Amino acid sequence: MTTIHPEAASGLWRRLWLYQAERFPLGKTAVLLAAFSASSISVSAHLAGRALPHWGVFFAAWLVAIIFLFQLRACDEYKDLEDDRRYRPERPIPSGLVSLQLILSLAGMAAILAIVLTVSVTPLLLVPLALVWVWLGLMTAEFFVPEWLKARPFVYLVSHMAIMALIDLYLTGTEWLPHGWLPPQGMWAFLALSLVNGCVLEIGRKTWAPASERTGVETYSALLGSTRSAQLWLAVCVLAWMLLLTVGTMVGAPLSIGGLSLVLLVVIAANVLKFVREPTPDGQKAIDNLAGIWVLACYILAGFVPLLPEGLTL
Repeated sequence: MTTIHPEAASGLWRRLWLYQAERFPLGKTAVLLAAFSASSISVSAHLAGRALPHWGVFFAAWLVAIIFLFQLRACDEYKDLEDDRRYRPERPIPSGLVSLQLILSLAGMAAILAIVLTVSVTPLLLVPLALVWVWLGLMTAEFFVPEWLKARPFVYLVSHMAIMALIDLYLTGTEWLPHGWLPPQGMWAFLALSLVNGCVLEIGRKTWAPASERTGVETYSALLGSTRSAQLWLAVCVLAWMLLLTVGTMVGAPLSIGGLSLVLLVVIAANVLKFVREPTPDGQKAIDNLAGIWVLACYILAGFVPLLPEGLTL
């Protein structure tokens, strides 16, 4: 069944505005990526014992992070087009609000801006930039083994969330690459945190109440059941907390970072318990929202607590 979007005949800017609101909420995304990129730079500088770089580096990293996430969305639109036409015809591209060609063209033009911003920091940063794009291409091609990956959803999850660690390698590289080829000691924990936090977001947004499940929409709750999916999500949050505590130890604020994040982890556990007892759409929404809040909190704590005056951190 074909669904024609009621705004399909509107002007381009109106259609793009509606597209971003549904498929790439720029306001929420920009705030999350501001925390992510600034935290990455701050942690890198702190681990290396260096002063923070010029504000222009923060701005460039933030814009490139937004470009990366938009390109991820564009590639998903390409990869999922047939499923969207069959199962989700109301989405912007299958409903005719915008064309796939337009979204892919915007993603391609954004790549030019990303290169300019990258070179403005240091040409050496082109290496991690290329790594992100190569991995994104492999993801879009499903690593040339789509059926094998589809049959192994957790291998699929990790292989796709690995791009978050590569994006973080780029973001931290805006701080450390101008000083040499090797990242500061201990950076592995922060990169691992980014990979795991990607899984927190992905599992959180795909843990649904039974009443919300839709034919053709792949969710972890459909695969595992709502209870086990929520429990898996909590376990991944615990793993993220352990990595955050490791980062906190490395930057000299284990109790402050670990303690504050533990409070949020307890809130997450309480909501999971509530969802397990009664898996409702409201509980599903709470998990999705908490996934975003958790990731935002992780980067605010890791990046900014170490910057507090001495004596305010433990």
